Amino acid sequence: MADFYQNGIVTTLHNLTNRSSDELESELVEFSKTRPLGLILPSLFSELEGEALPDIIDKIAEVPYLSQIVIGLDRATLDQYKHAINFFSKLPQHHRILWNDGPRLLALDAKLKKLGLAPTELGKGRNVWYCMGYILATGKAESVALHDCDILTYERDLLARLIYPVANPQFHYEFSKGYYARVAGGKLNGRVARLLVTPLLKALKKVLGYNEYLEFMDSFRYSLSGEFSFRRDVLNDLRIPSDWGLEIGVLSEMHRNYAANRICQVDIANNYDHKHQDLSLGSTDGGLSKMSIDITKALFRKLATQGYIINTENMRTIKATYFRIALDYIETYRNDAMINGLTLDIHTEEKSVEMFAKNIMEAGTSFLENPMEKPFIPSWSRVISAMPEVLTELKEAVELDFEEYSKS
Repeated sequence: MADFYQNGIVTTLHNLTNRSSDELESELVEFSKTRPLGLILPSLFSELEGEALPDIIDKIAEVPYLSQIVIGLDRATLDQYKHAINFFSKLPQHHRILWNDGPRLLALDAKLKKLGLAPTELGKGRNVWYCMGYILATGKAESVALHDCDILTYERDLLARLIYPVANPQFHYEFSKGYYARVAGGKLNGRVARLLVTPLLKALKKVLGYNEYLEFMDSFRYSLSGEFSFRRDVLNDLRIPSDWGLEIGVLSEMHRNYAANRICQVDIANNYDHKHQDLSLGSTDGGLSKMSIDITKALFRKLATQGYIINTENMRTIKATYFRIALDYIETYRNDAMINGLTLDIHTEEKSVEMFAKNIMEAGTSFLENPMEKPFIPSWSRVISAMPEVLTELKEAVELDFEEYSKS
């Protein structure tokens, strides 16, 4: 049972009564009559063969209020795309699959590259960006949820609670961020959020002084969750990172474009578990190590745009302040785990903090050495301005892929 406390400057919608899925879905069906609802599923082909996604699709197939489902499919051959068409065919809702590695979408991507407007990195950011473009191109949904495809503890009320704040016409939210406790297998998870983001935001506030953006970011109970929902008009001016800074980047864009009272966070699950990334202590090229660098750079870039000077001297102070705060948090999390009958490996926690502290310096050095780096994928409004027919071509490519291969 959650508390009802409101912290920070973003509204928190709690789970106070464990309302049934049937009740929530009944209201959402009514909302959908005047405000059509959609869902984006960014997926790797490998997830179709995993444990989580088949269960997720079985449950989404029973959801009565969705007008549109858009699946972004990465790393798929032609045969795998055909398999995906069959895999998702059990969905009774209108759905389409963006075959991101198919010749039609690659040809469109090549056109955008010539204009300097295509995503520069493969990954979730690129996948999500094209799915958002397709949502704009079709105009079928006015409010849209997005969640990952590796959730092992998926239930229908997760989706219902996630989309409710932007579906209810009596609410004025443009964006809603899902949050939950990262607990699974008798352990406290979510190390990057607990041991990097939270103490780093505290350290930045201590070193740089009060800053509304840092206060905004520190208001989110789980800023790294891959689950959020939004009104369709949000998509036009949203610039999203193509790296691991996606979730931080999206929140930063919402802070730039909207007042805090148009943004909320909502408790979407009592229990949440998904695929875990390796800590990657010996390499900065993958796992939680690369994630921590990308996230930290995303924060530094945002602060620089607000006129804050990030240099070698204050980087050392930020790192030292972070390190002390993060180590203190380990004791806090240990106590929280113990009272809840959970385990917490203090040695691994401290190794994580040591790596994150090192990577804060790594991120700062990278940021200072390449100040002209363009980490964001351009907004769709900019792309449409440069290539007015882009949404038509995107929609056509997706439809032609589906028509050609769904019959074979």
